[in-house]
Formats: sequence, structure tokens, C-alpha cells
Amino acid sequence: MKTPRVPSLVLASLVVVALAGIVHAGEKKKNEIAIFAGGCFWCMESPYDFIDGVKSTTPGYTGGTTKNPTYHQVSTGETGHAESMEVEYDPSKVSYEELLLVYWHNINPTQSGGQFCDYGSQYRPEIFYTTEAQRVAAEASKKEMEKRFGVVAVKIEPASKFYPAEEYHQDYCTRNSDAYHEYRELCGRDRVLKEIWGDEAGVAHASAKK
Repeated sequence: MKTPRVPSLVLASLVVVALAGIVHAGEKKKNEIAIFAGGCFWCMESPYDFIDGVKSTTPGYTGGTTKNPTYHQVSTGETGHAESMEVEYDPSKVSYEELLLVYWHNINPTQSGGQFCDYGSQYRPEIFYTTEAQRVAAEASKKEMEKRFGVVAVKIEPASKFYPAEEYHQDYCTRNSDAYHEYRELCGRDRVLKEIWGDEAGVAHASAKK
């Protein structure tokens, strides 16, 4: 008895489907972007630099209306922008939920109108989500913080255009380590973080990046 022949068109289709499955199985998740505002962006860059799965960190400005803002413009508090940190990460190595924990442990969740010794809308704490999944995760994490602290000052808003800060702000904590540590100490950031979070408090990394 002869084996029925498979029409060449059907056979070709099966081959394409099989190859597509192989390619898809070998694909890696694309890097994603998270954006956080937590006061001085010098101090928000370092905590993320030392996380496995974080590919890059970029201090900058977002959340306002002024196009291509400068540091001096943002510092006036009149642009609507906040000093922020753009974090590019590999979701197969580090989850957004883990990045959120790092964020919380490096801010004062109950302080509105600034962070630590820095006051003004440009230093406000805020989470800018770039996907719907991030929004859901951010809101869930905020609810957990509310259980612990009561009123939480951090807003959760959709991400708008992000403007990288001037070059001299990039990697400030590693290129200007002494000044960075002096600023943190004078601002009382580490002292307050320790009072709020205890052993969970963020630390003042300032050595070379991985």
C-alpha cells in the first residue's frame, strides 16, 4: 500500500511553521525601560548600576512640558519636569517588581514636594510607567507601601518624553565619588533612609560600574 503523498504546498507550510517555532523559542525578551523620580538623580543612578540585568542608567528630566530642558531650567521648578532616572533592563534577568523595591528603598515614600534636603516639584517622587504591566505592578507596590506607611506621596503616571541630562551629570557618583558622598551626607539621605527602612535601606554605591 502506497503512503499518501503530502501536497508540496502543505509540506512547505509545515516547514515554515516549524522554523518559526524554533526561531521564537530561541528569542530573548527585549530590554525594557523603567523611569523613576526620587529626588537628586545622582543618588538614584547608583543603586541601579549594580543590579544584574540592568543594562544602562541615564539621569534626565521628564514629566514636564518644556522641550529640551537644561539643568538650570529644571532647577527653577517651572518646567514641570522632575529629575529622573531611566533604567534599561533585561526582564529575563531582573523583574520590574525588583526594580520597584530598589526604588522604594532609596526614597522617603511619605515626603511630598521633594526628597530629603531637596525641595520643589523638580525633586518630587514619581513612578513613570512605560507599559500597562508596569502600571499594574507600580500600583500594587504602592498599595503595599500604603499598608506600611499610610499616606504615600509617590504618584504613578504614564511616561512622557524623557530628556537625558547634560554629560557632566552622567555617572556622577563614579566620576565624582568624593563630592557625591559629601552631598549625600550633607543632605541626610543615608541617615533618613536608615531610619525609614532599617536594613532594607538603599546604600551609597560609588565604585566603578560592572
